[in-house]
Amino acid sequence: MLLLLLISSAFLLPWAGAGRIIGGKEVVPHSRPHMAFLKIKFVNQSGIHTSRCGGFLIRPDTMLSAAHCVAKRRIVNITVTLGAHNISVREQSQQRIPAARWVIHPKYSPVGYINDIVLLNLKTKAKINKNVKQIAFSGSNEGVTVGTKCRVAGWGRTAVEGRGSDVLMEVELKVQNDEPCKQLFHNYLRHSMMCVGDKNGKKTTYEGDSGGPFVCNQKAYGIVSRGVGTKPFPKVFTRISYFEPWIREQLRKFALQELPGSPSSD
Repeated sequence: MLLLLLISSAFLLPWAGAGRIIGGKEVVPHSRPHMAFLKIKFVNQSGIHTSRCGGFLIRPDTMLSAAHCVAKRRIVNITVTLGAHNISVREQSQQRIPAARWVIHPKYSPVGYINDIVLLNLKTKAKINKNVKQIAFSGSNEGVTVGTKCRVAGWGRTAVEGRGSDVLMEVELKVQNDEPCKQLFHNYLRHSMMCVGDKNGKKTTYEGDSGGPFVCNQKAYGIVSRGVGTKPFPKVFTRISYFEPWIREQLRKFALQELPGSPSSD
């Protein structure tokens, strides 16, 4: 794998966040059954375009991702692919389901990627099996200690000048204290963000991985959000525990059952 050479952007475009897996490795096929691949079709002045992000299933018909993947765009449609390893082929394990609606956090701001979280409600429920499963997420009182090694998977780019990966890749990154992110990111908010990365600069995420889960001990604690300039370290992930009450409020509105493996909403 190449070392990270992030694409600079004075305006921090959505993909200037945390997109591709650099310095990681291909996962055992279908060993991350909670992972979702988002194909987002949108319109701008030059026509119809597509972009890609990651996400993860938390209910049979609901998933989480990053708000910047869908915000400030005229969306034509979003297709969610579950049960995938190689997204370039139509594997028998895959389930492709349109998103019926999505709810961006009401206080999301593209300036600093504040409250960078979105819930997507699928048009039909996914069929839960060995290749497609839900993942629990951290409750409002749950945290993960500095130094903990966790994993991030995605289909983002594996080279600076190139396309996204066809197969699911994964990298191991450490939870950092807040100081590196406070120094680099003017809008860093420790209560709603996590500082993550590899201090050696050899492993990171980049274009195409945004929205994927930061998984520690089989539970999602963060969402891939952003980075800056040419720096591979550190990265900012959305801290899920801070948003747990909002997530549950939206789930109630979706009229869904309670999440298995997560704290009660009662």
